[in-house]
Amino acid sequence: MPNERKFILVTGANRGVGLATVAALLDERDDTHVFLGSRSLERGEEARDKVLADQSDADQSDADKRVEVVQIDVSDDASVQQAAETVAERLGDAPLYGLVNNAGIGDRDRSMRTVLDVNTRGPHRVCEAFLPLLTHDDARIVNVASASGPNFVSGCSPERQAQLTDPEITWDEIEEIMDEAIAIDEGDGDFEAAGFGGGSAYGLSKACLNAYTVALAREHSDLTINACTPGFIETGMTRPMAERQGVSPAEMGMKPPEEGTTAQMFLLFGEPGGSGWYFGSDAERSPLDRYRSPGDPPYTGE
Repeated sequence: MPNERKFILVTGANRGVGLATVAALLDERDDTHVFLGSRSLERGEEARDKVLADQSDADQSDADKRVEVVQIDVSDDASVQQAAETVAERLGDAPLYGLVNNAGIGDRDRSMRTVLDVNTRGPHRVCEAFLPLLTHDDARIVNVASASGPNFVSGCSPERQAQLTDPEITWDEIEEIMDEAIAIDEGDGDFEAAGFGGGSAYGLSKACLNAYTVALAREHSDLTINACTPGFIETGMTRPMAERQGVSPAEMGMKPPEEGTTAQMFLLFGEPGGSGWYFGSDAERSPLDRYRSPGDPPYTGE
């Protein structure tokens, strides 16, 4: 394994899939240094302590030197910029190797505006602030999306499907789509009449994140930029779904967070074969406009 240290930022890393990703980066690699991104420094330090406590005695000392907390609220411009300055200072002359945009929220009891601001505009803020630091010759960006994105697109009108899967889409066009959905949510519009299907804020946010991945990869061909779903994972976001159904998360088919890092690790260190693509939880390429089950043949772009 290469001795060169790979510096990686993971946002939303104080719990759930984000924390599991940090653990995987420490457990499965010995060449990583992880910036554990958290809105709260206190919760971030608690998460760091938890990750270290799960290490064996032999590995704990090494891991202690390879993970540090960075405060970052992806919905706040000033917080993101301060985080970028903090990471730049800690990097010194070293390049940032990887960026995992994991922070996200569900849409239960939240407005379209709020969900899009965190789940789509959040990764955009982070990328804009951290792109100047991604100077490693094999730098990677991984946007953690969801199967809800392709599922949302599959329920849209043909015109919306064409928009959200356009290989030439731009960030400005994505913002126009989001602003239109926000206007409907805050006014008297009709999501279905506008081609947005059922109007799921979460689904749209992840469909737009996938579209942003396409646009960003096209603009930065020197980087490897892809999106993925971690799978149906038991987290604070998904657990209430099981509670409302009166069943356990496992009975609903949810997997523990540590089983939701396969695609992220592959996209950070493997050979995905392209950039601007979306991958399933089994680390196989998947379409933007329909669901592909893990284990099914990979999408070939046709």
